[in-house]
Parts: sequence; C-alpha cells; structure tokens
Amino acid sequence: MKRKALSPVIATVLLIAMVIVIGLIVFLFFKNLAGETITKFDGENIKLVCDDVAFSASYSSEILTISNIGNVPIYGFDLKLYTGKDYSTERLADISGVVWSGSGLNPGGVFSGNIGEHDKIQVIPVLLGTSESGEKVYVCDDAVGKELA
Repeated sequence: MKRKALSPVIATVLLIAMVIVIGLIVFLFFKNLAGETITKFDGENIKLVCDDVAFSASYSSEILTISNIGNVPIYGFDLKLYTGKDYSTERLADISGVVWSGSGLNPGGVFSGNIGEHDKIQVIPVLLGTSESGEKVYVCDDAVGKELA
C-alpha cells in the first residue's frame, strides 16, 4: 500500500521539473530572438541615437563631401551606389581608403574623397556603440541617410 503513494509524488516532481525546463527554454529562445542591445551615451539605445545624427553631404565630379554637423560622432558610412538599375552597398572606408580615428567623424569633422562615378548615392551613417560583448557597429536605417544625385 505504501508504494502507491510514492508514484504520485514522483509524477508531481517530474511534472514540475519539466515545466521549469520548458520555461527556461522558452525564456532563452525569446532572449536570443530579441537580439543584443547596443547602447551609446550612458545606456541610450543606439537606434534612438541614430535619430540625433546630423550630417550634410554633397556629391559632384566623383567627389563625395560629408560634414558632421551634429553632436554625435559618426563611426563611418555605408554607401548605396546606384549605377543604372543596379546598386551595391559599400563601406566608405573600403572605397576611399581613409581610416578615421577610433571614434570616426567627430562633430565638426569633414570628409572629402573620390569615390568614382555613380548615378545616385545614398549615404547611411554607421555608429559605434557598446554591448555586453564589447564594442559593436550599428548601421542606421536608410531613412536616416541622405540621397544624392
């Protein structure tokens, strides 16, 4: 008779253990799904900092000129280079060969360089932030960029 009482206790313990394991798996899945948060300026989400980026850009005779007119250091730029109906995305440092200091194009800084002939260019800022695993590069949305013809 005492053996029958032991079976429900074991079943209850196993059921609780399975619920804890399944809950842990779901938690880890959603934590990884959300991605790692990149921050800048004392914990402000870097996506919000992109809205504070201000720069002017001009393109003429294969020369691209960019001025950082805001208060946010811009680590670099991605360029969407349109030629005809096709486009390619390139990092400005790869095309121009210019290597900026660790923080990039600081407020008030100016870049000017030859990037070749293109029908249209979209200049997209790239910021450097911090995360749990160290420094991370974040490319702002296309809406923050500037389109040049």
